[in-house]
Amino acid sequence: MEPFQTFKGLVCPMDRTNVDTDQIIPKQFLKRVERKGFGECLFFNWRFNEKGAKNPDFVLNQPKYAGASILVAGDNFGCGSSREHAPWALQDYGFKVIIAPSFADIFYNNCQKNGILAIRLDKEKTDVLIAYATKTSLHLTINLEDQTITGDGFSYTFDIDPYQKEMLLEGLDEIAVTMRHEDEIAAYEQKHTVSA
Repeated sequence: MEPFQTFKGLVCPMDRTNVDTDQIIPKQFLKRVERKGFGECLFFNWRFNEKGAKNPDFVLNQPKYAGASILVAGDNFGCGSSREHAPWALQDYGFKVIIAPSFADIFYNNCQKNGILAIRLDKEKTDVLIAYATKTSLHLTINLEDQTITGDGFSYTFDIDPYQKEMLLEGLDEIAVTMRHEDEIAAYEQKHTVSA
């Protein structure tokens, strides 16, 4: 994973609550085994009509949100089944940050493990960001080290678990964190090896 420190991006507002993982990445696309290519299937049932044409009313299809890399959504984002494909699809599409008042726990943890910064922010603040980004283009700067969200007159702080923050800042997954202790693991194994 790439280290996440300070990131600036365009906001895409998704004024919906209870967006479940089946809407994020519908089940028919879960047959792939690689982690790439899911972005084209992101929000498939909302982005496209029955004939496969883009739905012009869906937010991701609106030209002013082209290239958006920060998604601001409503409560309980990522609910439903615990498919890791959901953060893969968001990341492959280009989202680096997701801001919502609340997330399903498994989805939240899957985001952090895959290098997406999921930020829990009060509903009043997310509502303001959604309203502003709906009216005009909104660019925000996310500083993970300082835990701040700034831009266009906005200045918010957010909380994050210190362990998850460290992993994101250093671009580490759980295996890489474990391998930091390779010498201690080897010493333990040597000490506790039973001779045949």
